[in-house]
Amino acid sequence: MRVLEERGKRYGSFETHAVLSQGLKTILFSTCDRDKLDDDMIESLEMICHKMARIVNGDPYYADSWVDIAGYAQLVATRLEKQV
Repeated sequence: MRVLEERGKRYGSFETHAVLSQGLKTILFSTCDRDKLDDDMIESLEMICHKMARIVNGDPYYADSWVDIAGYAQLVATRLEKQV
């Protein structure tokens, strides 16, 4: 239970986070042809939405959330650069 309390202090209410995260994903993919995206691209975009929801729902000054967003984008960018 302590872990959940600590996470709640850092990221805010899980219920509110879920609403924000799912809403971002719905908007993002509402007009997108997911078949054009590779699995790692979809996962990266979904995780970026997850991290953005954490930022606005919780502590926006927690640097790790911002670093994670950059990291998920970099994973796809690195793969694409290797294919060139």
